[in-house]
This record gives sequence, structure tokens and C-alpha cells, in this order.
Amino acid sequence: MLADRKWVQRNLGFDPITTPPPRETFAVKRMADAAAKKTVKVSAEDFQREIIDFDSESAEGREFMAFSTASGLSRFTDIPWPKGLAPQTGPKPKGNGKGPLPRADVLVVTWTVDEGHALSRVLTPGKDSRNDYIAYTHNYAAISRKMRNGCPAKELKRLGTYWTTTIGRKKVVVFKSDSHMSQDGPQLPNIDVWRQIITEVQPTLVITTGTAGGIGKEFEVGDVVVSPIVCFDCLSKFKKQPFAQEHFASRPAITKKFAQAKTLFKANAGQLPKDNTRAPKIFVVKPSGLPSSVVTTDFFGFDTSDNHFHLQGLGDVSEMGDAILGLVAQEMGDKAPRWLAIRNVSDPQIKAEGTLTTGAGRRPDL
Repeated sequence: MLADRKWVQRNLGFDPITTPPPRETFAVKRMADAAAKKTVKVSAEDFQREIIDFDSESAEGREFMAFSTASGLSRFTDIPWPKGLAPQTGPKPKGNGKGPLPRADVLVVTWTVDEGHALSRVLTPGKDSRNDYIAYTHNYAAISRKMRNGCPAKELKRLGTYWTTTIGRKKVVVFKSDSHMSQDGPQLPNIDVWRQIITEVQPTLVITTGTAGGIGKEFEVGDVVVSPIVCFDCLSKFKKQPFAQEHFASRPAITKKFAQAKTLFKANAGQLPKDNTRAPKIFVVKPSGLPSSVVTTDFFGFDTSDNHFHLQGLGDVSEMGDAILGLVAQEMGDKAPRWLAIRNVSDPQIKAEGTLTTGAGRRPDL
């Protein structure tokens, strides 16, 4: 699928060139000022922060829903889980978040505010990552010394929020991270956060999940990439790091329930773009499947028809953090759990046409 100006009009209900979203729909003030056509220089970090902080449940989110025809959690239909597999939200975890996370079989980590809403709606019904989860501050004082002022974790004075759930016989810790590779600064304290939470939970499986941009025309909004391979594509602030172009691989995904999982997509299929030509697919990457992978960039990039950011041939989707998990797992050696990057395609390849390629972005609602 290829998204262009008319695609946005048909599927989101507005012209991104002549009628961009108004100031009131943005979470980041500098982005809002730029939208209001004030003399404001918008940085790559501003685009990244807009993706992280945009909240469809906030006043800005409600304004965007009213302005556009985009889908949001208010239009979400609860999933009809198979018998015995519906997530069972746990009671309030013991402690106040100042100590270690509870142990569990699985650790699931997500990143943006809206991804947190979505994940909690699905895996911890009745408990929301923003309003209900416990603030995780274990070793915050030490880790935050490595963080730059103004990053989300420092502004919120925590490393993330968490709750627990049970799926079948598996105990799960659901963690919404406020530490981000793209935001924390040059010392990369997100590595410390990953290492700490894995050591505390001691899971047999770690999943990093959220939205991502599709690389190539074969991907449509709603597709899912399940990958035991993550790759760095660092051409900016981390280009001199030894991992700048490294890739990391884990063990293969267990796929026996994937056919059943695809049937669950039907509950919310009506919210997918009108231009979609088929039902969403699950793309399963093998550990030896390069160049298929999840690509982690250190710049605000997305796939365009003219390959403006040179992502084509590197992987299936692009985002800004998952490869840190692969790096940490490699450092842990034999003590590392199996891990997967599971990303939902939130935007397709974009047609190169003027200013559309300068920042359509990957807000989870688009």
C-alpha cells in the first residue's frame, strides 16, 4: 500500500497540506505552535516526542478525533477471547514501585502513551497504564543521572508504570516505559532500564511491542510483524557507537496459535483504513531471516516511495528502540531470556510528494 495526500483525505478525513490538524490536537507545545504557523523551529526530537506523548484519551486527543475520522480507543471493541485465554487482570501488585518488579513468566513492554492505553485495554482490562498502573521508580535516582533534562522519564520522575495479568497459566508483567532511546540522551540509560527490569522479572520470554512504519508497499495498516531479529540503523546521534549498524537475533516465535489470533482481528477490522485491500496479515520473521527484521533508527525516518531515508532493504518495519533489547540480551549471554519484537503497522509507505514526507508521522491514531 502507498499513502499519499488523497489517501490521508480518504482515510483520515482531512487534507494534510491545505488543512493540517489544528494547534489544539498536538501534545507537544512546539509542534502545536508550528501547526499554528508561528515562527517556530521544529526538531526531530519534537516529532519523536509528539509520537510518544500523544494521548487519544486527553483533551488534545479528543480534539483530533473530532477533527478527523481516525480511529481511537473510544471506538475499540473488546476482543472475544478463546475460552481459557482471556487475560485476567491481577490485583494491585505488592509494594509502591520503589522496589523490584514482581517475577513473572513473560515481560511485555510498550512505549508511547497511546500504546500504553491500548495494551492495558487488551491485557489488563479495568486497569489503565496512565491512570491506574503503579509508578516504577526503583533505582530512578541513579539511572536518571544519565538522562538529559526534559526527557519523559525525568519530567514524570519515574522509569515507567506497570501492572500484572495472567493469560492461561502464564503470569505476565505489563510495563509501559517512560525511558526511550530517542529521548533519554547520549548515555543511553534505556540500556540500564532494560537490564534492570529483565533481571527483576526473570521472564522466559520478553516482548517489546507497539506501532511502527511499514517498509515497502506490501504492508498495510493493521499488519503485524513478529520478529526475533532487530537491527540498528543509526545515522545520527549514535552513529559512532559500535552497535550503530548491528543486528541481533533470538529464538524463533512459537506460531501454533497465530491462525487463531488472526480471527481476533475481526472485532476491530472496521476501524482499518478504507483503502486496505485485504485482512491484516501476521508476518513471522525467522532468526535467519535477514533482511527481514524490525529496524531501530536514531532519526525520525519513515519509508517513502523514493526511499528518502534509505530504509528499504533493511527490514520490514521501522521504529526507535527495540534493538536496545537485542543489545542487552547479547550482553546477558546465556542468562538472556528468549525475546521478540512485535510491531503493528500503523502507517504504510508514503508517496514522495512535497511536504507530506516531512512529517506525517506515526502517531498511533493515524
